[in-house]
Amino acid sequence: MLTLVTYPPAFGQPSGSPFCVKALYLLNLSGLPWQRKDTADPRSWPKGKLPALWVDDEIIGDSDNIRAWLEERGARFDDGLSDLDRATSRAFIRMAEEHMYFHLVLDRWGDKAVWPIVRDTYFATIPAFLRKFISRGIRRVLLRGMDAQGLGRLTAGERLERIEPDLKAITDRLWHGPFLFGTQPSAADASVAAMLGAMASTPGGTALSRRVSQDVMLVDYMRRVEAALG
Repeated sequence: MLTLVTYPPAFGQPSGSPFCVKALYLLNLSGLPWQRKDTADPRSWPKGKLPALWVDDEIIGDSDNIRAWLEERGARFDDGLSDLDRATSRAFIRMAEEHMYFHLVLDRWGDKAVWPIVRDTYFATIPAFLRKFISRGIRRVLLRGMDAQGLGRLTAGERLERIEPDLKAITDRLWHGPFLFGTQPSAADASVAAMLGAMASTPGGTALSRRVSQDVMLVDYMRRVEAALG
């Protein structure tokens, strides 16, 4: 039996991490039987990250590696896609995971009004009297990294302008079918819908969460993916 090690559910999503949700979606799309194991502490797993897939004596860390492992064993996530669509799918996945994701990080970790809710959710297993002290250092390092990356130097309004073309690219694809690449979900849907779901569910009513959660086309899309893969 495959065991997906993942962060617990949070903010109405199957996991507090969109990468864990992506892995969950891919496992369901693969058709293989699996179970989940929740933990809030990633330190003992590969690279100190989650998700991880535990298979007998083997542990596969990182959602990309999990996808590759499943494909090596027969999963066909992009079955029926043309070479052009496969290339576009790759670009959409990278857009979601290497650009949209950092907007999500800043929305949750950088917004002073949202952070206390996120902190008390992510670090719920740490006693309250230690939680602020421990999380403060983690947050400081993370936000310093976001400044170095560049996105952290933008205002919330500037970030919303920056991500708008990404959201438009998604809705432009969805005019052509219920999923990004046709009538059936594929690997790109697992990544993109998971990221959108995380954005829409961020507590505190941020500008980004409102932008995504009030977009009827995106909301309907997320519901279709959840119904098909959740």
